[in-house]
Amino acid sequence: MTRGDVTPQTASSRPMRSLRHQHLRYNPLRDSWVLVSAHRMKRPWKGQVEKPPEDNTPRHDPNNPLCPGSVRANGEVNPEYDSTFMFDNDFPALQPDAPDPGSDHHPLFQSKAARGVCKVMCFHPWSDITLPLMQPAEIRKVIDKWADLIVELGAEYTWVQIFENKGAMMGCSNPHPHCQVWASNFLPNEAALAERCQRDFLQKHGEPLLVQYARMEAQAQERVVVENEHWLVVVPYWATWPFQTLLLPRRHVFRLPDLTAQERDSLASIMKRLLTKYDNLFEVSFPYSMGWHGAPTGSHLQEDMSHWQLHAHYYPPLLRSATIRKFMVGYEMLANEQRDLTPEQVCFLLNNYKKRHILVFAIGFITVRSGFSLQAGFGLKLIPLYCILLLTQECFLSIFPLHLEFPLSFSSPIIPSSTPKL
Repeated sequence: MTRGDVTPQTASSRPMRSLRHQHLRYNPLRDSWVLVSAHRMKRPWKGQVEKPPEDNTPRHDPNNPLCPGSVRANGEVNPEYDSTFMFDNDFPALQPDAPDPGSDHHPLFQSKAARGVCKVMCFHPWSDITLPLMQPAEIRKVIDKWADLIVELGAEYTWVQIFENKGAMMGCSNPHPHCQVWASNFLPNEAALAERCQRDFLQKHGEPLLVQYARMEAQAQERVVVENEHWLVVVPYWATWPFQTLLLPRRHVFRLPDLTAQERDSLASIMKRLLTKYDNLFEVSFPYSMGWHGAPTGSHLQEDMSHWQLHAHYYPPLLRSATIRKFMVGYEMLANEQRDLTPEQVCFLLNNYKKRHILVFAIGFITVRSGFSLQAGFGLKLIPLYCILLLTQECFLSIFPLHLEFPLSFSSPIIPSSTPKL
């Protein structure tokens, strides 16, 4: 089997429940069912093939409105930021002063006011880096900013949705690493559904749905992708998207601001590990949409939210390779959600690739001031990176200055870092 060829036989060495026969699985977070049809992965693919993502993004582009020092659409100039950077979305879907549309009160023609704010948050000043290539301390700053936004916007708004669309395949209009935050005076459909399902489960079973689920998955170890002392990532038993994952705290937590400092550090670590596994699977910067769900805010801050458990969803679109995606059309739109690979097969695949980020091909120069200055990338797609050589999983080598310059070509795991001061 070559990488990028995902078939049911890949995981056949490990016993899997319901591997060969179609069946339905219940999603308690959405009160819905998903059809699992693992045998469909045997069919030949004659459908659309996507272009592989290009790895030629410059580190800084003065014409990119998300870069430090660049001018945005509204004429404002970004500061020369060196960490995270937040600003109001120049093209917001929600505005705080929208008028009430009115309603004729007919049950078939209802409408009501929708108010809110939309913000954009840049993760890093570099455009050619993504979360799995950032250092845990840098990811921790992103997490802290997320938590601050929940406090700030949640004081006024009912729901604060943090989400990231990564990759052109997910409609991302700018490659610079960033997410969006939309705060609204209403509970969106997905949040309202999660609210109802979690409340009903607690009333019926006496324990929060996702607290019980995390404990049972940790015990079974059938669908666990990564875990540490405070967090667990699983391919949900009811997953719809092929490589969908669910990020869960082990402790009962309502919202991001409730996390301790140690839990935030652990979250940064497990996010990096998960996203590294994604990238390594097809040796591509893995596209996805992700977002956080926590207890509602605003007027709900004083209510009993013991049925809620903080969690994050990751929804990658890829199916068989870096260029073949899952389409939610036809039967999925008109009848029922359906998936091909079983969640257990997906977990097996994600857990059987290297743990370190696999930027394996490098050509570059040893220079006097910059340590290793390399051209590195996925496969033969090259992107400029300043790097330090990874010797072991936990140990790094500091490169000393050399008074020579010559071409260098080798294969080695590489992790980008800030340019070493030599």
